[in-house]
Amino acid sequence: MKERIQILNDTEIAQKIRRIAFQIYESNINEEEIVLAGIARKGFKLAKRIQEELEKISPLKIILCEVHVNKKSPRNKVTTSILPENYSEKSLVLVDDVLNSGTTLIYGVRHFLDVPLKQFKTAVLVDRNHKKYPVKADFKGISLSTSLSEMVRITFEKGDDRAELI
Repeated sequence: MKERIQILNDTEIAQKIRRIAFQIYESNINEEEIVLAGIARKGFKLAKRIQEELEKISPLKIILCEVHVNKKSPRNKVTTSILPENYSEKSLVLVDDVLNSGTTLIYGVRHFLDVPLKQFKTAVLVDRNHKKYPVKADFKGISLSTSLSEMVRITFEKGDDRAELI
């Protein structure tokens, strides 16, 4: 079994999420509402955590959206839990837990380009710096240079959040 190295503990993840929330608020200070679009499962969990922090620090109305991207076949149709008219002409932040090759994020970005948006940003907890596509994280918790054989695993369990290098 591969050795696990803890990158971030529960407290550090909470701090990163709070900082990301402040950055998102600063970037949207003139908006009344924004859309947090989390990539299904862990990206959506992160979006919910960011929403909780934004609600503590700002008057922004947050629309939460779950984005379904087939990670094995990202060219398949991307779907969202809300209709395009619910995010059209709004500021949108696409959220994922780890930016690895950029594949999932770029196909998520591509989906939202069919609708006019006021502003479009991306947020990730861990940016691994192994991009295959020209996509960047506007808001990130941590940048981590790793080898291609290593994997970053994020676990979201209230009171025991952690990021590990495997």
